[in-house]
Amino acid sequence: MIVIEKKILAHLSQDHILRNLIEKVTLKDRPRQPSVYEALLRSIVFQQLSGASASAIHQRFISLFSGAFPDPVQLLRFTDEELRSAGLSRQKIEYLRNTARFFLGNQLLHVNWERLADEEMIHELTKIKGVGRWTVEMILMFTLERSDVLPLDDLVIRQGMVELYQVGDLKGKVLTRKLTEIAEPWRPFRTVACRYIWQYKDTVI
Repeated sequence: MIVIEKKILAHLSQDHILRNLIEKVTLKDRPRQPSVYEALLRSIVFQQLSGASASAIHQRFISLFSGAFPDPVQLLRFTDEELRSAGLSRQKIEYLRNTARFFLGNQLLHVNWERLADEEMIHELTKIKGVGRWTVEMILMFTLERSDVLPLDDLVIRQGMVELYQVGDLKGKVLTRKLTEIAEPWRPFRTVACRYIWQYKDTVI
């Protein structure tokens, strides 16, 4: 169970819908990756797969490297055949290699990511083919533990907010503007608010 500071809960509870969630929903822990590089590899493996299937492939992938995440040089030495034996698609192998090359070429393995603002990180890491804004937002939230991320590309967050706030039949940029407006009072703790919405979608209230 995650323990959230009282000042954060008090701030978010000013929104009566969030207050109801906070009273009834218990946040669960999520596995945290120790580095941005490792979190990117994990995210690529998990893309477009169910949790159980992704976890199994991820475990087989790690097993190829004696149970630890491979550094970029190790990863690039492995053949397609070896990587496919873990259950990875050709496209995901390409994305994993793109990530390894990007980190090597730009000497990013030991970068202090804390010095970069959220949008700077998103701009930098989405240069990697196969890494989109959503992936970087998940890293900001769960690896770097940034407090004020609003991942509106996340389908569960969008659906949850539409349902909870009875947004109506809005689409595209109009919906994005409306959801951004709803979330504005949550600043600077939008990450925590989103975690409650994710948990709510897994919970019958």
